[in-house]
Amino acid sequence: MAVIGQINPLWDTLSLQSSQGVKSSEWQGGLPVFEDIFRSAIDNVKQTDAEKNKAEYLMATGQLDNPSTLTIASSKAVLSVQLLVQLRNKALDAYNEVSRMSI
Repeated sequence: MAVIGQINPLWDTLSLQSSQGVKSSEWQGGLPVFEDIFRSAIDNVKQTDAEKNKAEYLMATGQLDNPSTLTIASSKAVLSVQLLVQLRNKALDAYNEVSRMSI
């Protein structure tokens, strides 16, 4: 039976990726600013889409030995887009909630 690993918060992976060369204004209290999370999600969508396109090209030209590589790349691309869409939806919900607050 397969063992499922621990689920880590998104900001843990972001801090590992972008801890070099980060301005102090971009980080508040050790957590990434919302812009950094969005930028990381967009970069992830671009990267997974490029991997999927490469796998599709290799499959079409007959250079891909394992067809499951295309399926996995396709699934990763779909999941990264879904994550970005959910982040956008949550951001819009938060904005709408804040805009409805009375002062």
